[in-house]
Amino acid sequence: MSEIKKQSDEAIMAKIREDILTPMTKFPLIYKLWIGMLLTIIAVAIWGYIIQLQNGLGQTGMRDYVSWGLYIASFVFFVATALVGMLISAVVGLLGQKWIIPISRIAEMIALAFAMMAGIAIVVDMGRPDRILNLFLHGRFQSPIIWDVTVVNVYVIISILLLLLPMLPDLGIIRNHMKKDLPKWQWNMYNILSLGWVGTPGQYKILHSTLRVLLILIVPVAMALHTVTSWLSALTLRSGWDSTIFGPYYVTGAFVAGSGAVLVAMYFIRRAYKLEDYITDYHFDKMGKLMVLVGLVYFYFNLNEFLVPAYKMKTADAHHIFTLFSFHGEYGVMFWLTQMFGLILPITFGLFKPFRKPFPMMIIGVAIVIGAWFKRVIIVVPTLAHPFLPVQNVPENFHHYVPTGLEITVTLGILAAAILIVSILVKIFPVIPMWEIAEEKGVDIHKDL
Repeated sequence: MSEIKKQSDEAIMAKIREDILTPMTKFPLIYKLWIGMLLTIIAVAIWGYIIQLQNGLGQTGMRDYVSWGLYIASFVFFVATALVGMLISAVVGLLGQKWIIPISRIAEMIALAFAMMAGIAIVVDMGRPDRILNLFLHGRFQSPIIWDVTVVNVYVIISILLLLLPMLPDLGIIRNHMKKDLPKWQWNMYNILSLGWVGTPGQYKILHSTLRVLLILIVPVAMALHTVTSWLSALTLRSGWDSTIFGPYYVTGAFVAGSGAVLVAMYFIRRAYKLEDYITDYHFDKMGKLMVLVGLVYFYFNLNEFLVPAYKMKTADAHHIFTLFSFHGEYGVMFWLTQMFGLILPITFGLFKPFRKPFPMMIIGVAIVIGAWFKRVIIVVPTLAHPFLPVQNVPENFHHYVPTGLEITVTLGILAAAILIVSILVKIFPVIPMWEIAEEKGVDIHKDL
C-alpha cells in the first residue's frame, strides 16, 4: 500500500513540476513581443525624462500652483496597488483561507514591483534628483516625507523577503530537477537563492516561524505605508485634503486597486501558462467576493469623504465639491466616470455569480485599475488647482493643469517598468507555490529535495 502511495505521490509531484516549471523554459514569440513593447515604452520614457532633467519641470504641465501632477498621482497609485501583498498574504492568509495559495505569489510579485516603482515616481517628480541624498542626511523627523520614504523602503524589504522565503522549497526543487533544462547562469542563480534548502523538518520549522513573523509585521507596515502617504495631503489645510479619514480612506482604496490588479494578472498568467488546474474559476469567484467586500468598505469612506463637506458647504469646500460633482465642473466628468466604472459598477457586477468568472472578472479588474489611477489624479490635482487665494497676475497656463506629452510619456514609462518587473518575475520564478500545492494534496515532497 505504501509503495502505491509512493508512486502516486511521485506522479502527482511530476505533474505539478511539469505544469508549473515548463513555462519557465519557454519563451514564445508573443512573450518576446510583449517584453519588447514594454522596453520600447521605457526607452522612450527615459528619453523624455532626460529632456525634463535638462530643461527642468517646466517641460511638464506642473506650475507654481499645481506643483503635483501625474507623477505624484502615479506614486499614490503604486503605493496603493502594492498593498495587495499584505491583503492577500497577510490578512486573508492569517485568517486561514487556503484558497489564496495559488495566487499569493502573484500578489507578492505585484506588491514588490509597484512598491519599487513608487520610489521611482517620487524621484521623477523631483526637479533636482541629485539632491535626494539630502533627504537622508538633513531630513527632519517632523516631516511626513521622511516617514513616507522610510516606510516605503521597509515595505520593499519585507516584500522581497515574503517573495523569496516561501520560494525556498520550490527553488530547491528547481535546483535538483532542472539543471539540464536551464542555462548555467540561471541554474546557478536558483542554486544560490535556494540557500542550501534540503527540506529538513528543522528548515520547515524555521521557515514557517519566520513567515508568520513577517506576515504579522507587514500588516502594520503596510497600514503605515498608505496612511503616511495620505498624511502628505491630510496634514495641510487645503480643501479636499483637510480630512481626518484620509488614512483609512487611502488604505481601503488601496485594497480595491490591488484586488483589481491581481484579477487582471490572474487571468493572463492562467491563460498564458495554461494553469487552469491551479487558478480555477473558484479562485476568481473568491477574489470577486473579496473585491466586493473591500469595495463596499471603500464606498463607505467615499460617502464620508464627500457627504460631510457637502453638508457643511464652507466656501472653499463648496467650490471643490462643485468642481467634482457638477458636470460643468472642470473635473466633473472624470469624477463620475471614475466612481461609476472604477467602483460602483464593479461592486454591482461582483454581487452576481455569473460575473465572478475569469473573463468578466478580468474586465472588471481592468476597470478598477484604470479607475484607481484616475481617482488618484482627482485626489491630487483639483485641490491644488483651487487655492484659497485667487490665482492672479500669472500666465493663463498657471490657471489650469494639463499634462504635457512628455509628462504622459514618462508616466507611461514608469507604469511599463512596473509591468515589466512582474512579467520577468513570473517568467523566471515559479508563479504557483509548488510545495504548498503539494502539501494541500497530501503529497510528500521530500523526495524532490
